[in-house]
Order: sequence, then structure tokens, then C-alpha cells
Amino acid sequence: MDFEIKYKDAMGRVGKFKTPHGTVTTPALMPVVHPGKQTLDVKKFGAEIVITNSYIIYKNEELKKKALEEGVHSLIDFPGTIETDSGSFQLSVYGDIDITNEEVIKFQEAIGTDIGTSLDIPTAPYVKREEAEEDLEITIKRAEEASRVRSDLLLNSVVQGSTFPDLREKCAKEIAQYDADIYPIGAVVPLMEMYRYADLVDAVIYSMRGLPENKPRHLMGAGHPMVFALAVAMGCDLFDSAAYILYANKDRFMMPEGTLKLEDLIEMPCSCRVCTEYTVDELKQMDKEKRAKLIAEHNLHVSFAEIRRIRQAIVDGELMKLVELRCRSHPFLLDGLRRLKEYQQDMEKLNPSSKKTAFFYTGYESLSRPEVSKHMKCLNNLKPKNKNLVILPHTRKPYSKYVHREYIKKYTPKIPTFYSNKDTCLDYSNSDVVVADVPFGIIPLSLDEYYPLAQNESPSIHDEDSKQFIRNAIDEYTTRYDNVLIHRKVMDKFDLKGYNLVEEELELPDAMVSDFDRLKDIADYQFGTGAGTALFGDNPDNITIEKSRKTKKIRHVFEDGANIVNMRANDGFLILSDLGAIRLHEFFDAPHMRVVVTGDSEPFALKGKSVFNKFVIDCDENIRRNDEVLIVNKDDKLLAFGKSLLSSYEINDFMSGQAIKTRKWKKSRE
Repeated sequence: MDFEIKYKDAMGRVGKFKTPHGTVTTPALMPVVHPGKQTLDVKKFGAEIVITNSYIIYKNEELKKKALEEGVHSLIDFPGTIETDSGSFQLSVYGDIDITNEEVIKFQEAIGTDIGTSLDIPTAPYVKREEAEEDLEITIKRAEEASRVRSDLLLNSVVQGSTFPDLREKCAKEIAQYDADIYPIGAVVPLMEMYRYADLVDAVIYSMRGLPENKPRHLMGAGHPMVFALAVAMGCDLFDSAAYILYANKDRFMMPEGTLKLEDLIEMPCSCRVCTEYTVDELKQMDKEKRAKLIAEHNLHVSFAEIRRIRQAIVDGELMKLVELRCRSHPFLLDGLRRLKEYQQDMEKLNPSSKKTAFFYTGYESLSRPEVSKHMKCLNNLKPKNKNLVILPHTRKPYSKYVHREYIKKYTPKIPTFYSNKDTCLDYSNSDVVVADVPFGIIPLSLDEYYPLAQNESPSIHDEDSKQFIRNAIDEYTTRYDNVLIHRKVMDKFDLKGYNLVEEELELPDAMVSDFDRLKDIADYQFGTGAGTALFGDNPDNITIEKSRKTKKIRHVFEDGANIVNMRANDGFLILSDLGAIRLHEFFDAPHMRVVVTGDSEPFALKGKSVFNKFVIDCDENIRRNDEVLIVNKDDKLLAFGKSLLSSYEINDFMSGQAIKTRKWKKSRE
């Protein structure tokens, strides 16, 4: 089954895959349809895929006969994609079922299901390790058997391992060898029922570490909309649950922020058909069966609306903002969000380099987003130009437009400062100048128009955690300098302690950033240390810079009439020309920025044709979606250059779809 990623944010993705009965857009909710009992038409709520239980059909002679004769699609009256469970749930409840793994695979094929499931062993949370290991071995063996005995059936292989993270990762790696089509993460319902969302995060992330990026992942039994955003941010693509009807049977309304009880309401909670056509009193006086059906409609409406909201958040680059808002609706969900902080590196590997919208700080958890950790790493690409550093408070953006000598002097002569030696340094006229601000800590003035440093907002009243973050950032960054001058507004705002006050008049920098210095710093920050010199040299007189008439921002950079780079308007990224690509290829050793392609694809790359995943032999593991990359052959000959459409981890796993959007050479390469 081909799975294509359309949009990315964090570890979440909007994707598409095809089955014999249609195309499914992910993230997707699969309502559970009970064969023979379903009364709601889930299609009208937006369901492209549903899940039903093949074992229930198998055990009921009437249902079994109809399914074998007419197919499961006719049986449950659903024309779209149908996934079937194997009876593992019944196995976990009753301890045994009278069907083998091979029999249930063959039966699912016989009734025409689109996606079948092997008979895994669901292992409850917190069991002894020995039990978890024994169950795991059976699950892995059955995954292998299912892959061997299936014919045309698309196959689920379920990740088990209880609450032992290493067993989850082991299971994922083992079953991934058998090339299933979808990988569910099983036996997590008890964690959600116990509100153990931190443990859920562990189970999911460790499972993801062993699973390929080119297949959808299904969080089994996750049906409440309040958990969808968190799960998607961890890389889950599919959800299933009968919660919509189970909650309705108990007069409970599902909402993205939690659950509401009918008995507690005086107003209907949303704007769906049920909530606008009926009052609370009318529902209370209604026949229970009819009322449950109406509340189930509401629950489906809210659940599918949340899925659509998440997809849009991914497209807009606002998924983590949505996750933070949702997780603050329940203390234990907040535990899950805070546990996710421990997996920053997992998220950063798959997070795009640039996004459409600004970074909004919603609380100290925002400091754990991959954009922040990546910024802190990229800062190390910039080497000090001077021995002295001046740290200023934030102003209006862009900072460099509003920072000048008089602004710095406004809070003199009492400016906190410290020195690496006893000799007082009063001359700060030659200094590196940075801004200290939440959420990115240290922002050099030369980078103040670069994404996301220019596209972020945070409250003016800071919480203690963000203050500590700034203090730590300042402590780390200032180790590079002999002398550091800190503006008193920074001292006061972030409660900095232990610095001296000087009364003397200081020689202060102008703080203006030249276009040439800005270009070199952006190049180093974006591509790596030394890239600025490799692209533009050290003499600004050799470089011609064209700016936008409207915004006055840099747009095109030339040397002797030859274009080196262009600057992207929306995020400040440098876009390579052929000359820029050649210079970076000469400067950086492999594998830096490289995507290595097969010999068969060389002629197409030379002509500027897009590079497809199946033709990629290897690539720099640091490549992220939207990065500039160099396309080379196995001998490191530069063939082309372009923009990566996926991260390196996705490129390595996918065998279909585009990897690189290639740019054509605009000059002779001789």
C-alpha cells in the first residue's frame, strides 16, 4: 500500500493511502461499526474508513453466511474502506477464542475486508515482564505468519509490549521486517481509562522508534477527541473507538476539552444539528434509546470536527499550539504533554524547518517544541566576531530596526556587567549584540528576520519557568565571550543575579547590522559554520545585494552578475542558486546537505527533474522538510540542488513519492 505524506508538523502528518474501496486521508477516525447492530450512518459525518470485528461475524452464523455471500461492505452497509479486527479484544477479555491466526486472516480475506489484522496477544499494562515477553513472542510469530499466509489483504501488524518501553521498540522493529501495511499500537486502552497519559506517551514514542515512516500508524481504542491532537503529534495517523455510542448510552457528551454529563447541563454544548435542534430538557424527557442515538450523533460530529481541526493545524504549522491547548483541559493530559518534553529529539528529527504561521507561546511547555531545541543547536553554528557581547531586551520586531546606540544608552550609566578578568572593559563599541527574549532565549540581531525568530509571540508577563529558561540560555551563551554587558531591563525582567553594576560612561556599539553580516550569519545558522564565507567571501565590495522595494528586505544576492542565493520572503531562508550550490558542495564534506541518488536517476537530476524516494541511496540524517539540499551521485559529483519535501528519516523509508523538488541549472556548469 502506498502512503503519501502531504503536510508535516512535529511528528504529525496529513497523508493519503488507497485501498480497494477508496482513498483515506489521515489523520482519520474509524468509527467502530458493530455488525448487525449499527443504526447510525457514519458516512454522513465524514467517515472514509470504519472498523468492525471479524470474529463477531465469524461466530454468528447468520452474519457469517451473509458476509461470505455478499461481503462485509454489504453486511454493514458501508461503501468505503473497512478495517476488521481479529478477535484480539475478545481474547484479552475471555482469555481464549476458538479461531487460529491463519483462520482469521483467511476469513477476513474471504469476506472482502480491505485491511485485516493478525491475532496478536494484547498484554495489559503493568504485568510482570516475563508475561509481557512471552506474549510478545507470540505476537511477533503471528505477525510473521499473517504476512506469509495473506494473499491480497492489506495487513495490520500490532505493536505490543505492555508498559515496557524497550519491549515496545523491540516488537515494532521485529514486526516491521514483515512489511505490513499499517501498524497499530495495541493494549493502550487501559492506560487511557486510568488517565495514565504519561505512560501512553512512552508506549507510543518507543513504538514509533521501531516503526517505518512510510506506513500509517493506528492508536487502537483511542476514540475520545481530547487525546487526538497529542497522539497525532507523536505520529499516530488512525484512531478507532466505539466511545461515541458507549458514552452516548451513559448520557455523556464528548468534547475536545473533555466529557459533559447531560444531568449537569442547562445549555447544549456545541453548534451541531443535535445541539441546535434540541434543548437539554427535551433530551432528558426523551426515550433513552432515541436520546442515546442523538447524543452519539453529537459525539461523532465533535470527533470528526476535531480531526479536521488537527489536519488544518498541521497544514498551518500550529499542531503543537493545539496540542498544548487540548492538554491543558485535563491535568493528566498535561502529564502526557510534559512527558513528551523528554522526546524533543524524536520530534525534531521529523519537524519541518519552516512553517506557514507564527510560533505562539502558550505556557512553559512551549519551550519544549522542536523549533526551540533546533534554534539552540543552530546558534552554535555562529562563532563570536568580537570578544565583547551586549545583551538587550526585546523591542518591536524586527529588533535590528529599533535597536541603536541611543536605545542602548537609555539605561546607562548603571548597566549590569561582568568580566572574565579583573581589568574593567569600558569600550563596547565593537561588540556582538543579541536580544534575550522568550521563547528562543538568545536572538542575534542578524537573525531577527529569520523563521521562527521573527514570527513568534509571547506574553509580556513571564512565568518563572520561562525566566529560568532565559537565565540558562544567557549563562550558556555568554561563555563564548570575555566581557558581557547586560541591559538593566533584561536583568530586571528575568531576575538575573550576581552581576556587578558599573557607574562609568561606556563606549557602546551602534548595533546596526550590515546586510553583508546578516547574510553570512544566516548562511552559517542555516547551513553550518563557515557557509557564509564559502558563499560570499570576506569582502562585501564583491557582493551586490538587491532588496525588495516594498519591504526593503534582501531578495537577491550576486557576485559579478552571477546569482549566489535568493532570500525567501516569508521566512528569511536562503535559497541556493547553481553558484551557491557549487560553492557549498565544494566547502562542505560529504554527507553534509547531500542526497545521494542512483546512477539510473542521474540524467533526470541533471535535467532538473524531481528526485523520487526510490532513487535515493543515502542522505544526510540532518536533512529536514523544506531544507536546501545538494543532489549528488555515489562519487559525490554534484548533479543538482533543490528543496527537500521530507526529512531524511522519511526519505530513507519511503519507496514512492517525491523526495526533492529539484531546481534547474540556470548557467553553464563548465
